[in-house]
Amino acid sequence: MSAFTAPITRREGRSFGRATHWYVDANGLKVPGVTSILSDGLPKPALVGWGIKSVAEYAIDHWDDLAQEKPSDRLKTLKGSPYAVRDEAASRGTAVHHIAERLAAGEEVEYEDELAGHVESAVRFLDEWQPRVILAEKSCYNLEYGWAGTFDLIAEFPDGRTALLDYKTSKGVYPDTGLQLAAYRYSTHYTDDAGEPQPMPAVDWCGVVHVRADGYDVYELRADESVLLRMRYVAAVARLKGEMPAWKSDALPAPIEAVA
Repeated sequence: MSAFTAPITRREGRSFGRATHWYVDANGLKVPGVTSILSDGLPKPALVGWGIKSVAEYAIDHWDDLAQEKPSDRLKTLKGSPYAVRDEAASRGTAVHHIAERLAAGEEVEYEDELAGHVESAVRFLDEWQPRVILAEKSCYNLEYGWAGTFDLIAEFPDGRTALLDYKTSKGVYPDTGLQLAAYRYSTHYTDDAGEPQPMPAVDWCGVVHVRADGYDVYELRADESVLLRMRYVAAVARLKGEMPAWKSDALPAPIEAVA
């Protein structure tokens, strides 16, 4: 059993100009987030290639502007270009998530023109799949394993089955999302609108709604107890990031003093 105390709630703020969020328990202790655990505990070798490609594409697309900068500023701009691309995609994803939540609740939504394709795709999903929303955008947590997160949607569909779904606006849907969904699915509680802990409802399946400007797809992902076990392995590796610095001692004195 972890040392955290219910309820666990989500906090939002900004860090280095970027919107961010974190989780705290009833005593103010920071609780590891599921996506942070996956980032720290799961190897992502493809990110290296993505970073190199992002810098190269930025240099080609902004060649004339970069030529006007002095070399030190040019290096700083190029080093930061992958993060600018990532932050733009993250902002779009967050906006689409919020819009989809409000659409599912039957609200009318205003949005930027650049999001029109994504919004139309979200509307098509709601029209064609007819989800009956049970819960949306709620913080959930597992006190035994010591993690927290925010799921997008739990809904019942016309076939009578209930699903936990995550909206994705990235270029693709990756199987390791099953680890994230398993962590949410087997949460012990979620936090309701009053800030109180409630038992996490059971679901029949988990999946991703891949919302793009040109359409959408729904994928079922394996997120059963065997995947939960693997998520626990990932969490154990992620904890090493905080533990390893303590493994190194201060510089040791020589056992024999040097002779002058």
